[in-house]
Amino acid sequence: MLFGCAAAVAGVGALFYATSVLPTQWLKVERVHWNLGIERKIVQISDIHIERNRIPPSRLKAVLKAEQPDFVCLTGDFVDRDESLLLLVPFLRALQEVGVPIYAVLGNHDYRLQSVQRLIELMQSFDVTVLINQTVVLDRMNLVGIDDYCTRHSDERAFDQIDDALPVIVMTHDPTYTVVATRSFDCLFAGHLHGKQFNVPFLFQLNPMGPLASSGVYKGRHRCPKGPFYISKGIGQSGINLRFLVRSEITVHEL
Repeated sequence: MLFGCAAAVAGVGALFYATSVLPTQWLKVERVHWNLGIERKIVQISDIHIERNRIPPSRLKAVLKAEQPDFVCLTGDFVDRDESLLLLVPFLRALQEVGVPIYAVLGNHDYRLQSVQRLIELMQSFDVTVLINQTVVLDRMNLVGIDDYCTRHSDERAFDQIDDALPVIVMTHDPTYTVVATRSFDCLFAGHLHGKQFNVPFLFQLNPMGPLASSGVYKGRHRCPKGPFYISKGIGQSGINLRFLVRSEITVHEL
């Protein structure tokens, strides 16, 4: 009898681990081919959520070393609290050691900080360029950083800085921006929605996350009137440090 109860408890524990804990540790490398003819590779890392993250910096570094991207793009939600900034240092150091240019935009959780500037300065100290509604004209492309939409920090004046002769690549945190976008782009990548994080029916009806999520658009590749876009499932967790049948991901964008 006791053995049967112990076995049942062990079985439930194993099932819980396999469906809800393992997905936070089992990193998946997703590949998106845009066929833009730019011949550049961007690795996107989204939603680090340093307080609730089980992907070690060494794993990120290993993926980047293997992929050898031209650029790394970090699409927001780094921390929730000012006292957590130091926890971000090993991640930033690992990324810096790869030796490729790194660009970042902020997310809604980052705007919960008492001083967003401290986060920006920390990232800059590790050679991360933070784009606050800004464009950088890179080799063969424009990289447009649109600030977080859901906290009302986005501003399309960033597009005024583009080189019209080059393709436009947009990085942002909240993909809901695509619902209201008025400027065209060749591709856009975002995060924010964690691929639902908990793969259960009607989650975004119970916990509204905007019109995209409620319509069933919360991960992967899609299209809006102004161009195609991709939503990463991210590497960290929002709320609680669990996922249900949704793996963490790093995204490799082949341009």
